[in-house]
Parts: sequence; C-alpha cells; structure tokens
Amino acid sequence: MKIIIAGCGRVGTALVKALTQSGYDVTVIDKQKDLVEKITDRYSVNGIVGSGASKETLLAAGADSADVMIAVTPVDEINILNCVEARAVGTLHTVARVEQPDFAGKRKEIEKEYNIDYILNPSYAMAELAASSIGFPSYAKSEGAFVEKTRMITLAVIPDSPLAGKSVAEIKRELHADIVISFVLRAGKVIIPKGDCVISEGDRLGLIGWDTQILPLLQRIGVVRNAAKRVMIMGGGATTKYLVDMLLPEKKDITVIEEDLGRCRELMEAYPSIHVSLGDGEMDEILEHEKIGKADAFLSLTDEDATNVITSMYAWSQNVPSILTRINSTGNLPLLHKVNLDIALSHAEIAVGKIMKFVRDIEISEDSNEIERYMSIASGKAELLLFTANAGFKKLGVPFADPTMNMRKNSLVISIVRDGELVLPRGENCIKEGDRVTVVNDTKNRVRTLNDVFV
Repeated sequence: MKIIIAGCGRVGTALVKALTQSGYDVTVIDKQKDLVEKITDRYSVNGIVGSGASKETLLAAGADSADVMIAVTPVDEINILNCVEARAVGTLHTVARVEQPDFAGKRKEIEKEYNIDYILNPSYAMAELAASSIGFPSYAKSEGAFVEKTRMITLAVIPDSPLAGKSVAEIKRELHADIVISFVLRAGKVIIPKGDCVISEGDRLGLIGWDTQILPLLQRIGVVRNAAKRVMIMGGGATTKYLVDMLLPEKKDITVIEEDLGRCRELMEAYPSIHVSLGDGEMDEILEHEKIGKADAFLSLTDEDATNVITSMYAWSQNVPSILTRINSTGNLPLLHKVNLDIALSHAEIAVGKIMKFVRDIEISEDSNEIERYMSIASGKAELLLFTANAGFKKLGVPFADPTMNMRKNSLVISIVRDGELVLPRGENCIKEGDRVTVVNDTKNRVRTLNDVFV
C-alpha cells in the first residue's frame, strides 16, 4: 500500500515510524527542507519538499497512484485542500487532521462536502480517552472495549505490585478470573507473553477481560477506581472544552486553571456552572489556593510539556489519586512511565492509533483480508485483531495442545467468543467455525487472515 503524508511535525514523524514498521510504502511532503531530510535520513521513505496543497508537488510524490493521502500539517484549511487536490489527481483515500472547533464540530459535513474519508480531531480523541480514564490511579489506564462485553486496561507494574516476579500462568491461577495479559511492554520492546513469561517491576501490561470482571479483579490487586467527583484541569484549550462537555452530564465539580485572561472569560461564559481560575502567578500558590489536595482527579492539559509534568508531579506529591498528563513530545513518554505517571495523553500517539486503524480498515475491505476489527496497543508496537473463523480456516477443531497448532512468533490467540460466551484458549480448547477470535500480534508480522497467525 502506497501512503503519502503531508506534514513532518510530531504527528507526521510518528506516523512515518509506525507505517514503515508495518511495511508500508511511504512518501512525505513538507515545505521545510530540513524536516524532510531529517525523516528521509532516519527512515526508508521518499521525501518531497513543497506544499501538499500543490498539484505539482502531489504528482511528484506519486499521488496519482497512491492508496492513501494523510494531511497532518498545522493548518486545518491546508489539510482539507490537500485532500481535495490529492483526490482530484487520483488518490483513492484521504485523511485530514482538523483541530479548530468550528471545523471539528462539522466533521461529517466536511467529509461529505469535500469527499474526505476521515476527519481526525486529536483534541477530541484525547478528551474521550481522558474521560474514560479519570478516577484510575496514575499507573492504570482504560483503553475501552475491543469486542462486545470486554474491556482493556493498561497497567504499569509498580514497586510492591502483587504481579511482579510471577509468571503469566501463576497470575491467572491466583486471580481466579477470565483475564488475559495481551502484551508486556518492557524497556521499549513488546513481548506477546505465553504462560511462562515472568512479569517484572516496571513492565506495562495490557489486561483484557469481561466488563463485569475487570474492575473487581483490579481491586483485588490494589487498583481501585474512585468516583472522581472533584476534577481539576490545568489549561483551558480545545481538549479541555471537549472534556468539560463530556463531564458536565456526570455532574462533576470542575475547576479549570488557565493563564490567559481571554480564555478564562470564554470558559466562564460557555460554562457558568464550573469554576475558572486565572493562573498567571506562582503555580504552587495557585494550586494550593484551589485546594489541589482535595481533588479526586487532576489533568494537566496545557501546550507545554514542562508545565504538565511539573504540575502533575506536584499533584502526585499532594496524594491526588488520579492524574492524567498531556505530553506533546512523544520522546518524553518513557520518562513518565519510569516515574509511574503512566496516564500520559499524547496527541501524536492518539493520532497515530486512529490513523493506523483507518489504514488497516482499508486493508480489511480488501478481499484477501479477513480482519474485522483492529486496535493499536503497546504504544503502536502491537495490535489486537478480530477474526471470525470460517470454513477456510485450516485449524478448525484442532486443540491448542496439538503439536500442529504452532503460532507465529509474537502472535497469540488470546480469546474466543462463542455464542456470546468468552472462551480463554487452553490446551483442550479449539477454534470452531463461527467463533469470533481475538489475536494479539506484533505489528511487524503483517497478519491479514486467521491462517496467517499459524505456521
């Protein structure tokens, strides 16, 4: 699949990394020569210096034969025009990043009017993720559902965790629950764990289980989600506005701290029921004045990484039970993981996950592809894939304990839904026709069918 990316900023660079790791043919476009050279020197991609809104530049990049055009420059109007021009010269599918609330609120209308397949709003997506994670401690994050009635939680293994030093098999046996550890992220590398994999302090785990079981299970290992009635937010930008819209129906007590007086006035006019504080002085004094120690959740969502990290660590020192931190530079994410500020919200990471899903969905529409659902996990290093086992699956009825049931390295069947019931693969179990099979897979494996999982 041939993909063109216009815009070599943080999101564009992160996309290049994810797409090249997955084996796609990538060309980048940017008006800044140094950014293009930086990416082409680092990754095996082609680079064109110019504007993605220019027909000549698009043709030089091969847009007349491209499968996907992804426009992620900082300017919404340029991204929309880029997609229009790319479609005009023959690109099959287009994606535009749109951040302005006026545009983002009309996503469906813009997609239809300009024939754009997907409008991405990272600020709204970040607000959705934040809303679902509020109340969790800073080392746990809700990733949402993948298949019906299930939920995925990302969990950092902190000091004194009851999971540290135990194998996956031991953990499952001791917890007495239908739970799956879908991945282990260790020192930046992804492990698709089998039963003998031993969990270490500092690992990040992906846990999948039934909605009704996952939260009680987390409580048994000391991870408790609180109701988070009092929510304090640092920064009054677009993400905060989307988040407030999501939280108000839940009758949260919301405080927003913003250093720009104009934004403060806008927030007070738009949301008269929340408390807005002008934060243009010493930050510790402002946080103390707003009684940060009594907050149930603290979210730092400013445009400055340093501010977000410092205020989040201050909230942590005041024993705020739930902390979420926006990080703009993805290079800073591993640092937060090491100090257990694990609920880190990154525009680039969220955008990459959404766009990778879109790209994979295009592949799913191809006749040779059997993937029904896709989710990027483990910071983009692994993926969850959903298949329905059909008559063409070569291992129908073969027990997992059978020596011929060899799975590809770093691919693993983690769950089966059969007649609405969850089946966790054990030696005596098998895959039957009609089963909905969830697979965790290293993105490098390029799995397209259920047969591809097995060797």
